[in-house]
Amino acid sequence: MKPQDFNDIDYLKDNAGIVTLTLNTPARKNALSAVTFLELFYAVEQFQNDDSAHAMILTGAKDPNEGDPAKEAFSSGGYFNPDAFEGLAPEVLADIDMSDIAQKRTTLKFFACDKPIIAAINGLAIGGAFTLCLAAADLIYMSEHAWIQLPFAKLGISAELSSSYLLPHLLGLQKTKGILFFPERISAIAAVELGIAAKVLPHDELLSYAKEQALKLIPPLGAAMSIREMKRIMHQPLTGSLNQALDLENAALAKLMGTEDFAEGMMARVERRPPVFKGK
Repeated sequence: MKPQDFNDIDYLKDNAGIVTLTLNTPARKNALSAVTFLELFYAVEQFQNDDSAHAMILTGAKDPNEGDPAKEAFSSGGYFNPDAFEGLAPEVLADIDMSDIAQKRTTLKFFACDKPIIAAINGLAIGGAFTLCLAAADLIYMSEHAWIQLPFAKLGISAELSSSYLLPHLLGLQKTKGILFFPERISAIAAVELGIAAKVLPHDELLSYAKEQALKLIPPLGAAMSIREMKRIMHQPLTGSLNQALDLENAALAKLMGTEDFAEGMMARVERRPPVFKGK
């Protein structure tokens, strides 16, 4: 799959070799389907293998029908509607492993990429939208209007994209359990204070700042070989742990998605009401 084949994301490389990868399904708040993750896999593969691509910025498309920046979405998280698969070629469908709920394939592909990746979170980032950034991005910058929520416990499922390992690695067990067990909104400022984001920017300056920082990581301003080697030696010792965590996440998700609690969590989400769980 090549960038010209993508439907859910846009892949745009500028003259400096900076790739802007945009989650581009604004009608569903850039929610992430299995198709989106397949396209992300091939996007980072293209990026890694292209010698003229030097840095990446990951962001979310603006909704052309919404003018309020405070209502912008980076991504609303997982998208499980079957309409995501409509019109797909058989070879594309065959390339999707529906048992890989934790997105092990895409997560490890991003984590193995030694070129710098910056996430520019321009709005709400829910569930897998943020855990994607946690696994994929070296630096996370957030709009002043952006916020994070990890609602796995409200849905009766578990964390994914290796966040069950990365969050304790970054925050320790107590803080991780607090934000996973009690899934409240985390403001951009609170995310920086926790250490899961690097900086908060005025909304209109987010993308330009991300690009300025990206330019500092590549020639002529940045020593790209140095940066890539440092990223590689920081990531490589963690790869085995991420691999194990993703296997455990997939097993947990397969178990939990067959429960009554998961069905209730999803129904409550659709009906916009608090879930009533039974522990079954």
